[in-house]
Amino acid sequence: MGSPAGEVSGVIDSEGGCAEWVFPAAPDAVRTARSLVRRTLDEWDLDSVGDIAALLVSELVTNALRHATGPIGVRLVRRPAGVAGILLVEVSDPLPDPPRERVAHPEDEDGRGLQLVAAATRRWGTRPGEAGKTVWFELTVP
Repeated sequence: MGSPAGEVSGVIDSEGGCAEWVFPAAPDAVRTARSLVRRTLDEWDLDSVGDIAALLVSELVTNALRHATGPIGVRLVRRPAGVAGILLVEVSDPLPDPPRERVAHPEDEDGRGLQLVAAATRRWGTRPGEAGKTVWFELTVP
């Protein structure tokens, strides 16, 4: 049985500080996205935000898999902002509906992903795309 990781398409421009991939809507997408994000941030010497970026990408790709049926895009962009830099992370899917933050109760097994994104990032949001939407967040990097 073939792995969806073999179907991932991606571009990494280390000089320009941009990396992006498109994953099929398959369960392996979460693990593959997490691994590629960590590896890329390590190569960019941004491993200080590698764990949190990988965790949040996992949450957003999981949400996309639960609610959308098409390809899922992940994009990383390094942007300078004064002394500290900014890492912009975007996760796109073909579903136009924006995600809804829910109040998760202690006994709930899900519903905390966007709360985690909001608590762990500099800022975050969503925007409509030509086909679907993009959920994005920013992390401050040294």
